[in-house]
Amino acid sequence: MRILISNDDGIFALGIRTLADTLAKAGHDITVVAPDIERSATGHGLTLHHPIRAEKIEGLYHPNITAWSCSGTPSDCVKLGLSAIMGDRPDFVISGINQGSNLGTDILYSGTVSAAMEGTMEGITSIALSLTSFTIREFQPAANFALKLIGQLQETPPMDSTLLNVNIPALPEEEIAGVKITRQGLRRYIEHFQKRLDPRGKTYYWLAGELVEELDQPEHIYLPPELPTDVQANKKNYITITPLQYNLTDVVMVKDLQSHFGFDKTIES
Repeated sequence: MRILISNDDGIFALGIRTLADTLAKAGHDITVVAPDIERSATGHGLTLHHPIRAEKIEGLYHPNITAWSCSGTPSDCVKLGLSAIMGDRPDFVISGINQGSNLGTDILYSGTVSAAMEGTMEGITSIALSLTSFTIREFQPAANFALKLIGQLQETPPMDSTLLNVNIPALPEEEIAGVKITRQGLRRYIEHFQKRLDPRGKTYYWLAGELVEELDQPEHIYLPPELPTDVQANKKNYITITPLQYNLTDVVMVKDLQSHFGFDKTIES
């Protein structure tokens, strides 16, 4: 399979190197286009007011991998890879393996998920991969699962291009409880800005957040309540796979506005 890989931790991050090398050793045709430095929590940002520079990287990855360092955001990297670097359309776009989870509402800020979403927007089945620890650096179990998942998707392709948001517990493979298909859950942070002074005496602020883990997970109007959220299943040491879409239309509110507020009346000239 032809696969484009990106991330938001940067071209030198261990997660993306482990993933790319594992897939290349299995015989897949791998192209890496990743940020030149860490660009976590950049969301779906694009570089519009500065040039984007790309440089080929030698000696860092498996010899069969073509790797490029990009000065832009994760979304820039995928756009550049699809439009300017890869000659043919890839079979998959994969983003990761991220250092740290992307569960619940984290996806709204995640450069990892946004990079994968770029592939989905181009009609390519895409996967965002995250290891649910900010300190443990053992990425091989996650890379092994990615290899298995790609094989399954190759044998039974989804009906439509989709984005699978995958979070892998930072555990040895034998301690992972299994795999769960999940819905997006809820995570909330207490925002705290630390006020500091720079060496010249000018004030600046440093954003810090403390995760509030024990939140009631929301019900979903169209999905059964027994379907766990990614937050719930990950706490029980399951690998979670959450299908995502870029269409954010609130279907319930559309119907509510039509029926109660009269905003859908024909305007006559």
